[in-house]
Amino acid sequence: MKYLSLLITLSMFALTSCANMNKAQTGAVGGAAGGALIGQAIGHNTEATLIGAAVGTMLGYIVGNEMDKYDRKQLNHAYERGVSNQTSSWVNPDNGNQYSVTPQPAYTSPSTNRVCRKAEINAVIDGKLEKTYTTACRDANGQWQLQN
Repeated sequence: MKYLSLLITLSMFALTSCANMNKAQTGAVGGAAGGALIGQAIGHNTEATLIGAAVGTMLGYIVGNEMDKYDRKQLNHAYERGVSNQTSSWVNPDNGNQYSVTPQPAYTSPSTNRVCRKAEINAVIDGKLEKTYTTACRDANGQWQLQN
């Protein structure tokens, strides 16, 4: 029941504030909702749901904050063609943000039976280094989708 209340609250927040949200806020809300769902699925309790929401919020904020279409295309390229344990880097020509991604070897997720890759992402945004770890899995169409 607590899980359902949390999910409804997050959904209401997302729906009522979409018009005024920036990319970071949208990413944070999406990350929180996805993280809560994953946390609940893994832990089956309120604590796991809240931890999942917190982690998802952070990852969603970082990725949604500054990654625009160009950056997402470069990130997808790193997942698709990047050599495992070899860093690929780029600088966004519009805003000067710098990214480097080090993908790990692909694996098949035992829970979803989908091909996934983990990666370390380092971003320099407004002179500040931000570091995160993320996972992307292929969807039914073969496209890489970031997991929360």
